[in-house]
Amino acid sequence: MKGLFVIAFACVVASAIAAPKETYTDRFDNIDLDEILASDRLLKNYVDCLLDKGRCSPDGKTLKDTLPDALENECSKCTEKQKSGADKVIRHLVNKKPDLWKLLGARYDKDGEYVKRYKDIATGHGITV
Repeated sequence: MKGLFVIAFACVVASAIAAPKETYTDRFDNIDLDEILASDRLLKNYVDCLLDKGRCSPDGKTLKDTLPDALENECSKCTEKQKSGADKVIRHLVNKKPDLWKLLGARYDKDGEYVKRYKDIATGHGITV
């Protein structure tokens, strides 16, 4: 599995605050995110992992473990590259894979709390959620 997806997706919404003292690992920052988004198979493997519908690779497990913290804390531990990657992943899911976006939202944002909290930020990034 491609690792940047792990961190990029975990950093679902970019925070406009200064860089934090602690960040998520940057070991996946040089992976080709476009390759993952272009592959239905790779993307589905990550989504299935997140939804407990399939096995998780080590990268998928990292994503699954990191995602709740990133959502709760406005991606405050994300690097700038991870925030940029998150923007790309969200844009892709919202615009090209809305069925997957909906499934992930049902799992990780059951009450719509994060959509409400991050709607203005997403809109500022040109993403309609």
